[in-house]
This record gives sequence, structure tokens and C-alpha cells, in this order.
Amino acid sequence: MGSLGGFDVEGKTAVVTGAGSGINYSFTALLLARGCNVLLADLALRPEAQKLLDKYARATTTKPRAVFQETDVTDWAQLERMFDVANEEFGKVDIVCPGAGIYDPHWTNFWHPPGSEKSRDATDGGRYASLDINLTHPIRTTQLAIAQFLHPKNGSAKASPSNPKRVLIVTSIAGQNANLSTPLYVAAKHGMNGLIRSLGALEDKLGIRVNGVAPGIIKTPLWTEHPEKLAFLDAAKDEWATPEEVAEGMLRCLEDSALGGGTILEVGAKQTRLVQALNDPGPSGAGHSVSRLADSYEEVYGWLAEEGWGQRKRNVKSRL
Repeated sequence: MGSLGGFDVEGKTAVVTGAGSGINYSFTALLLARGCNVLLADLALRPEAQKLLDKYARATTTKPRAVFQETDVTDWAQLERMFDVANEEFGKVDIVCPGAGIYDPHWTNFWHPPGSEKSRDATDGGRYASLDINLTHPIRTTQLAIAQFLHPKNGSAKASPSNPKRVLIVTSIAGQNANLSTPLYVAAKHGMNGLIRSLGALEDKLGIRVNGVAPGIIKTPLWTEHPEKLAFLDAAKDEWATPEEVAEGMLRCLEDSALGGGTILEVGAKQTRLVQALNDPGPSGAGHSVSRLADSYEEVYGWLAEEGWGQRKRNVKSRL
């Protein structure tokens, strides 16, 4: 589905969750460089993100402005506050990217169930933090974005085909693949693909484009600070894509008339392609594969062989 009109990020205002590091930091930097105000929403900022915030703390005639809002994306009240602050600071919201995500750490993982030693998910909590962050947060943020676009604050114009707005969801090649080691992450990204496809028709009727970017294996802290995930890769065979490549793809999702509502742009190392809804061949090539993935399955089988796996041992209250 194609866009009905042009869209330029210059002069717009964006809300980006997870902007304190990785892909979303690079996307934020690119938006600011293109003249777009940004509210950075995250639990904290890494040094490079803090430096970026300092650079754009004050708007001038030649550059936009950035503000930081400390945000726990699992807390719906904080998600609402994020939009309130964006309206207070900038007077409007044009672009929303619920980009924050985690990659199945042991503390919220299918293979370390609630009640196990490594899990922070409470046995009586009724939820997994992994799904709260990777699935529920983008769903709720998208709802809030649509409500904002249709009922804007401060008297600004509502979304329409002549006044387009954007929701950009960060999905993954995991939305097409299977991985025994990270089933909750895979389930969440399959869900994101379905959400993007399902909301695609909003653009033609309301001017609200919901589309997505599907990164491959990207060199960010999501990987590099998790040795258990780095074990999937063979440095001699596998190739990283960069967060800057993904950020460029994300900008295309906002501005390119060919990447309309419901479309998903896959980004690998020096390559992009559209992910088809049906009969898609799946991701392949540089930046899309890890050679030792199957080897990691043996670790899963080892966990399952442990005496009492999955049985309730103690009540572990969530520390999130």
C-alpha cells in the first residue's frame, strides 16, 4: 500500500522509546540531523545519547531540539506521560517509534520460568517482562499514538491524508524465523509483524501510516553486552549490520512513498528488501544469519534436563 502524499521529517516532532542506546539512538541522531524535534524516552541514556541530548538541548534557527523523559515502557502511566511531555515541550506529535526492546535475557526467558533462580518474573505476577517490553509496550504506545493523532492537544490539526502522521514499529527478522533459544522474543516479533500488517489500512482513510523496519543482526548493546547471545555468531563467517544502516531504513519507512502502511522493510548488512505478507522467501545474506544458532539448542536441552525444571520452587517477586 503506498503513501497518499509526501512526508518530510524536517519541522516534525517524534517520540522514540529506547532512544538511549543502539538502533533507536542512531535513529534519533538521524532525525535530529534532519531537523526533527525528538523526545527521547528510556530508563537512562548511554554517554553517546547524553552527548546528543546536550547538543540539541536548545533549539536554534538552524537546528531542532531534543528532550529526555525517563520512561519505563512497561508502565502504561509513564507511556501516557511521555505523550503529555512531548505536547508540553513541542506542542504536537507527528511521529511515534516504540523502539525499546530486549533480547530474551535469562531474567525473563521461556527457559528460565517464573520461580527459577535466574528469573525476575514473579510466579504470581501473571506476566513476562520480555513480552511487556517487546509486545505489549509497542501495542499500547501505538494505541496512544493513534489517539493523539486523532485528538491532538494544543489545537493542532488532526491526522488526515493531507496531514499525515507516522507510527514506526521496530520488528525483526525474528518475526519470520524460529529460534528455540529465544522463543519469547520470536513470539513478540511475529506479533509485531501481524500488528503492522493489520493496521496498514489506516493510512488511506486517516493519514496514519503504521509500518515497520525488520533489522537483522545489528551490532548494538542488545548483542554485544550479552555473551550468551554472542555465542550464536562465528566471527569468521557472520557479518554485522550497523545501527546506522537501520536508522536510514527507518527514515525511509517514514518518508518513502513506496513504503506505505502495513509494509515492513528488512535491513541487513548493505542490503534492504520488502518483506512480503505471503510466500516470502525469508531473510538471507549478509547481516541476517548466525552460524552457531543450532549449537545453542544444546544449552536449552541441558536446562530441560535439570531436575525439577519448570516446577514452582519459590515465589520470586518482580524487580522491574
